[in-house]
Amino acid sequence: MASAREMRLRIKSVKNISQVTRALEAVSAAKVRKAIQALTATRSYATKAWQVLSHITAQPGHISLHPLLTERTDPQNALVIVMTADRGLAGAYNTNVIRYVLKRFDKYHLPVKYITVGRKGRDLLLRLRKPVLADFSNLPSTPKFGAVSAIGRLAVDEFLKGDVDEVYLVYTDFVSMARQETTMKKLLPLVVETREGLVEDFGEHQKGPAAAYEYEPDQTDILDEMIPRFTALQVYQAVLESQASEHAARMIAMRNATDNAKELVGALQLEYNKVRQQAITNDILDIVGGAEALAQ
Repeated sequence: MASAREMRLRIKSVKNISQVTRALEAVSAAKVRKAIQALTATRSYATKAWQVLSHITAQPGHISLHPLLTERTDPQNALVIVMTADRGLAGAYNTNVIRYVLKRFDKYHLPVKYITVGRKGRDLLLRLRKPVLADFSNLPSTPKFGAVSAIGRLAVDEFLKGDVDEVYLVYTDFVSMARQETTMKKLLPLVVETREGLVEDFGEHQKGPAAAYEYEPDQTDILDEMIPRFTALQVYQAVLESQASEHAARMIAMRNATDNAKELVGALQLEYNKVRQQAITNDILDIVGGAEALAQ
């Protein structure tokens, strides 16, 4: 059995850890609120972009309007954008994403390259000797669209150059504070009529006749500008979803760690009391034995 001094040191150590986990829980709670606000703020723009894009692509022959809408007949390579965190202490958040990626793409029928967003995903994929095309780490806690748009532009450029024929997006969908789901979306080629590849289902189908639009200069120029931007917007929203999920997962993990630390302190305190009581009893027995020996 450990000595009373060792028990006191263990209790102090666990209490210090609980203070750290409590502070991390508070920080994550503040960050997740900001991430949810940023996620909500993008939906108005995304909704209007979806309406205009779906209106243009509702006409016959829309697939030939833009290369990003064209399905490749003989795909040769695939690209996967993987979104994880830069730091740990978030429970199974990072592990679930990598496990999902390996399950879907480890034995994929096409050669797969990866773009990683977050150090944890990059390190794990490199450790598994997977080809990482680019890495985007240390993003701001509440990134702006301009800071993230380079990810979407890189995916679009790789697709337009013909280096990849399919682009997928793997991220963690923020459902609620207690629930986050790893999700895969097909980013390119963009499939509009089935809503495949959209991070969010931006509104329901409107009832009544479709609105009539006039476009200047023409539909092709609009698609050249809007589809790459809309693709980057999906990546941006996925980043916000992933960050909200990361902070929520870390907040829950730190709360559980704090609760476990409190339980451990209670158990250690009981053990310490037993050790201390045993030491006191032994001291009393030594005194009584010594007194009896002197009395004889």
